[in-house]
Amino acid sequence: MEKIESLETLVISQQKEWSEILTGFEAVNNYIILDTDKNPLYVASEWDRSFLERIFLKSLRPFTIYISDLDGKRLLILHRSFKFYFHKLEVYDPNWNYLGAVERRFSVFQRRYSVLNNLGYEIFHLFGPIIHPWTFLIKTPDREIGKITKKWSGLLKEAFTKTDNFGITFPADLKLEYKIILLGAVFLIDFVHFEKDNN
Repeated sequence: MEKIESLETLVISQQKEWSEILTGFEAVNNYIILDTDKNPLYVASEWDRSFLERIFLKSLRPFTIYISDLDGKRLLILHRSFKFYFHKLEVYDPNWNYLGAVERRFSVFQRRYSVLNNLGYEIFHLFGPIIHPWTFLIKTPDREIGKITKKWSGLLKEAFTKTDNFGITFPADLKLEYKIILLGAVFLIDFVHFEKDNN
């Protein structure tokens, strides 16, 4: 994942299958991770677990997403077990060594997540303001350091492909392992807050 070590912005673009667009049946999710010049860096693919899980659990379904380089070499594993509300995404290296997690926190009127390192300590929290439903701020206790945003890709594209495009910004000099966990947060946020909008 060294390609993102010096970057401060990434774009994550979901690739919708035509069969899903035409039939409305939920397919496995596939994404491309790009830099700001639209150069592909990595691909992310949901492992196909169960058709019935996709049909009945929809956005609540458990999932495993593999992030690979453009040659197909697996670099990261993102795993979420089934939970109705307190969603948690765990991030692993290719050998299933635990790197950290993103976990939803209880909140009545706000969307809050904790970003945890491999020892379980909170390194950041994500805050989704109600008045900005497409944005999640990345915060430390004393300041905002970045954000995750669902980017509107244009009326025609949204209407016919329902493709989700996300941008994530963070300091260029942020530790690589923290960038990796924050990248994982994008996929959890997509499933929890935006996947159901596309069904």
